[in-house]
Parts: sequence; C-alpha cells; structure tokens
Amino acid sequence: MPADSFDLARLRAGDRWRWPERLFWLLPVLAYFVFPDNLVLLTQIAITALFCLSLDLILGYAGIVSLGHAAFFGVGAYTAGLLASNGWSEPLSGLLAAAICAAALGFVTSLLVLRGADLTRLMVTLGVAMMLYEVANKMTSITGGVDGLSGMEVAPIFGSFRFDLYGKTAFWYALVVLFLLFWLARKLVHSPFGLGLKGIRLNVARMPALGAPVNIRLAAVYTLAAAYAGIAGALMAQTTQFVALDVLAFNRSAELLLMLVLGGSGSLYGALLGTMVFMTAHHALSDINPEYWEFWLGALLLLIVLFARDGVMGGLRHLARRLPGSHGDAA
Repeated sequence: MPADSFDLARLRAGDRWRWPERLFWLLPVLAYFVFPDNLVLLTQIAITALFCLSLDLILGYAGIVSLGHAAFFGVGAYTAGLLASNGWSEPLSGLLAAAICAAALGFVTSLLVLRGADLTRLMVTLGVAMMLYEVANKMTSITGGVDGLSGMEVAPIFGSFRFDLYGKTAFWYALVVLFLLFWLARKLVHSPFGLGLKGIRLNVARMPALGAPVNIRLAAVYTLAAAYAGIAGALMAQTTQFVALDVLAFNRSAELLLMLVLGGSGSLYGALLGTMVFMTAHHALSDINPEYWEFWLGALLLLIVLFARDGVMGGLRHLARRLPGSHGDAA
C-alpha cells in the first residue's frame, strides 16, 4: 500500500467516533439533571472548556506557546458586550462578530508570533494582552474600565429561547456551541492539515523540505484559535450580561495554560477534562476551606502532574492500555 494511502487510512480511522467519546458527551446532559442548582457553574465550565480548546489547537498541535491568549477572549467578550449594550441584541450574530474581530487580531499578531521561538512568542503574546488590558482600562467611556461593561440586552436565541434566571438556556446554548466547535476542531486535527501541524510541532526544520508551508499553516491555526477564544469570550458576555476588565488579565491566560497542562495537551479532550477537573476542584475546595483553598488546589494539581504523565488524559490512556482486550486507542 502506498504511504499516502496509508496515512489517509489512518486519518479516516482516527476520525471515527469511539464509544468512550459518545459516553463523554452524555456527561453534561446527565449533569443538567443531576445538578440543576449548579447550572451557572456548568455553563462557565463549558465556556472555559471552549477557551482551553482554543489554546490546545496552537500549543498541543502547533507547538505555539502563549501567555496572552486572554487577549482574544477579551476582544470577543467586549465585541459581543458592546453590540448588546448598543442595541444589537441578537446572540448568534454577536458570536460571529466576536469571532471575526478576534480572528483579525489573531491574524495580525501571528505575523509577530511566527518571527521568533518559544521565549519570543511568550513575550509577544504577553505584551499584546497587557497592551489591550491597559487600553480597556483607560477607555472607560466605552469599556467601563474597572467598573466593567453592563447594561447589555441579549435577545432570545432564534427568537424563542429566552435567557432565564436559572441558567437553563445559557447552559444549552454554551454546550451546543462547544460541541459544534469541538466537532469542527476534531475534523481539523484528523485532516491532512492537522497532520501537517503535528509534523511542524515535532520537527519544524524538516517540514519545509517536505513541501509544507509552515508559516501559512501556523498563521491559519493561530487565527482559528483566536476565533475560538473570541467566541468563548462572547459566550461569557452574553450568558452573564456583563464584561469585567479581568477578561484580559494575565491570570486568566495563566490559569488556562494550567488547565491544559493538567488535562493533557494535544488531544482536544485533555482541554475539556483539564477544565472540568480544575473548575470543579476550585468550586469544591473554596466551599470546604474558603481561606486555604488555593493550597489544597495546588497540592491536588501537583499530585496529578506527578502521578498522571501527560495530565489526566495521559493517565486515562495508560489505564486504557491496561484493560483486557484494549489496544490503547485514545480519543
């Protein structure tokens, strides 16, 4: 069999949905009925999972390290927030506008990010986020500054599903958007484009010799990841009807990187699992011990990193390989 046919066969096999994946996507549906009083938390987990997924596209698959990914999240949040507070209340078009604005910023900054190695990329991404934070802080007449952006009016989805006080509509809205964009990302990473990204991450010096346009592919995935992060920010703005200045803060980018490392980068599901574990632990530990919850959360993260190689997803892969009759396939 020719090598290219073999690669395409492997890509098609990887694109098939396995039963653990189907079970995974039943968990949020089950959580809706089991935890009806925690729908706000579940919605925030879904939104943050989409944000973390966007980072996985550039770090886990393209090897681009970022400490300023919150810049795109914040741009998306402010785009949707400003539209809603100025009379444009239709939510889906707000998501689209946020994606376009964040993608435009991602494309422009990709020209800077691609000029250096990891340390340069860290400084560039961090610098962009810091600049946007200060711009949002100073432009109080537009963004609200430290007081935040409020006064938003978000219309019912498709004119029928109104956002309610219990968070039911917001939960399903965020979950459906997360699933659709995850499906698209999954298609992407199991395509020849995604295979090229993996090759760039593993050996960037060799890929040009194979005829792969490295910079074009990196710029494309960076722009796409920015659009994903912008949509996540818009979801946050629409479901809470408020945009705080900390959407652009450094700690949001740092926590996001921590979630991805915790879940395991380069698998898509690692971003979702890392977000679920981190935010659930954050919520539970802060309720149990409000004063020292950060200590226990840090201890939990250290244990997972020490005993679960490649994060939670790596631990699950290791467990799957030990099961009788398993071939170690992972999502």
